[in-house]
Amino acid sequence: MQRDPAELVHAAAEGDRSAWEELESRFGPLMWAVARACGLSPADAADVVQGSWLRLLQHLDGIKDPAGVGGWLATTVRREALLLLRKDRPRVLSPEVVEDPDPATAVLETDGRQLLWKSVSALHEPCRTLLQLVAIDLGTRQTAMRLGLPMGSVGPTRARCLERLRTLISAQETAR
Repeated sequence: MQRDPAELVHAAAEGDRSAWEELESRFGPLMWAVARACGLSPADAADVVQGSWLRLLQHLDGIKDPAGVGGWLATTVRREALLLLRKDRPRVLSPEVVEDPDPATAVLETDGRQLLWKSVSALHEPCRTLLQLVAIDLGTRQTAMRLGLPMGSVGPTRARCLERLRTLISAQETAR
């Protein structure tokens, strides 16, 4: 027999592990559905759901309506997802700030980007993937997970990869 949500919240606040597990099994699918409905990738949805569980843990004693914990969790997931989406959204400059570049500058910038990504593509793994993940600003933790690296080695590996990229670009520019 399932316990009342308010009873589960109170029991979890008192350290009852089975109450916490029942909260997870009862409301976890709802939380995942809300996160995915916000358009998050599976990895981002996992971060948002995990962060929302953490918020619940932090606020177990302060929830005003413990019987409505399902709604509280869904709202928390939605808010966490919107914060993440807002943070990742590219910033649009106001029309006053944006200037039309002259054609020569545009061509040089395009050539520079093409040279950069051609050089990145020529690197061996894990440098190629690491620099692509750095370019999309994935974050150290997710980069480490995707590459199977310890978190503490992402920075030094990135530095070595950037040095290889600099050397490669210098060699290509010298050959021009």
